[in-house]
Amino acid sequence: MRIDRREFVRETATAALAAAVLKPLCAANAAEKEKKAVPEPDALPIVDTHQHLWDLRKLRLPWLKSAGHLNRNHLMSDYLKAAEGLGVVKTVYMEVAVADDDLVKEAEYVIDLCRRKDNPMVAAVIGGRPAAEDFREYITRFKDSPYIKGVRHILPGGKQQGLWAESALVKSIRLLGELGMSFDLCMPPQRLPDAAKLVDACPDTRFVLDHCGNADPLAFRRPAGGKTDAKTRPPHHDPQQWHRDIAALAKRKQVVCKISGIIAQADKDHWKPEDLAPIINHCLEVFGPDRVIFASDWPVCTRVASLRQWVDALEQVIAGRPETERRKLLHDNAVKFYGLS
Repeated sequence: MRIDRREFVRETATAALAAAVLKPLCAANAAEKEKKAVPEPDALPIVDTHQHLWDLRKLRLPWLKSAGHLNRNHLMSDYLKAAEGLGVVKTVYMEVAVADDDLVKEAEYVIDLCRRKDNPMVAAVIGGRPAAEDFREYITRFKDSPYIKGVRHILPGGKQQGLWAESALVKSIRLLGELGMSFDLCMPPQRLPDAAKLVDACPDTRFVLDHCGNADPLAFRRPAGGKTDAKTRPPHHDPQQWHRDIAALAKRKQVVCKISGIIAQADKDHWKPEDLAPIINHCLEVFGPDRVIFASDWPVCTRVASLRQWVDALEQVIAGRPETERRKLLHDNAVKFYGLS
């Protein structure tokens, strides 16, 4: 990861002044943004904790070349249209795997959105490379920002799994805890035990498990007649292994779970809310009502369903739970975890 050193020195010199000016404005901006959301009657307010955006005129996303319909701009105006009437009162930006040289640009892009009053974004989890030598230099430039709440870097699985235990990585994620920031865990289900070890190595850092540990709905669906449709792909993991590893990770009290992402792996042409229910319900049970937060994973969710369809499906699955628990999942837990006004 390369960061222009002269630019770093120049911008760091103004960071403290900028933070001093921004912090008094942050709460007022967030309150005004929440007033602008108009939920449908009887809808609970929603904090979307995993909102992706990208403007390809400003940022480079190498992975988009093979991402089909996602390979175009996805701007705040597009999100607002998708979320209309759903009661989304606040959003937290989630990094989008930009090119290494664009990491600072990405952070600046979303900080600007958080400052503005014309959209619901109030905080951000930015990209970073915790195993890189200059990670401390990179992340401490944002330590006084009222908007930067954490970092995500999707660690590799497979043959590169050793990265999970590298001392440089552990040191950097411990640093996030010192700075009051969190780290998002996003990995294949087979790597959940590695995630638990990383959490244990960083006891003073808070973690967010993305996408229910990337559980695959097809691993839990019972095909009609007990036979698997030849047109349906094999599931990505063993369901019992996922059950055990999610429950084990949930025992670590500094981990919260995002109820998100699973819709993007559902059977596009034949999915129904019941396909998602085993995953959602298990996460809600083992993490408990106070350590689960809603996330849309928009626009990635549109590989299978619209944002409205995902929200409707989730609300059907949790409809039988007490309103206090549903409100915590959709709104209150996120406000508390990220310190939103």
